Amino acid sequence: MFKVPIARSDVHIHLKRKDVNILFGKDYQLTNLKNLTIPGQFACSETVSLIGPSGRINGVVVVGPERPYSQVEISITNGLTLGIDAPVRLSGDLKGSAPIKVTGPAGSIDFSEGLIVAARHIHMHSSDAAELGVKTGDSVSVRVPGPRGLVFNQVIIKAGDHEALEMHVDFDEGHAAGIEDFQEVEIIL
Repeated sequence: MFKVPIARSDVHIHLKRKDVNILFGKDYQLTNLKNLTIPGQFACSETVSLIGPSGRINGVVVVGPERPYSQVEISITNGLTLGIDAPVRLSGDLKGSAPIKVTGPAGSIDFSEGLIVAARHIHMHSSDAAELGVKTGDSVSVRVPGPRGLVFNQVIIKAGDHEALEMHVDFDEGHAAGIEDFQEVEIIL
């Protein structure tokens, strides 16, 4: 039995330098509010608003550091609020994803694509992947124990030498399973 800590991921945005400049001002530097469990990633003090055809979500946290692409990750419920049917995708798989308007204190951007519902996934160090006999892109099932326990299927592995062991689901999935952040779940082999 291989146990993994699980965490719920709230709506957030990753930004490339050009878009930081538009949303927050030229040469603006994002500020680290809190380190995240994935090495090198942090929640920023800065927030933006998402604007869709039928609604708005304010206070969306920027996750740093800057990336080579901009991407917004939401849950299906967030999509209903915005009036947007975003595809379920892995981070970085943005071609043909949903459009979204993002507003910051210095400006707005109408992204033609970049809005996704993040596919559930497990970050793991290469050594953990080798021990389990899995690689990046493989799919596993995960059992969540508890009074609302369930099995998540199609959980995608993201392995690498700079990854830390942690499964991510969005808030919708986390609430449905009664998950508490960092509780342990079991990979079913």
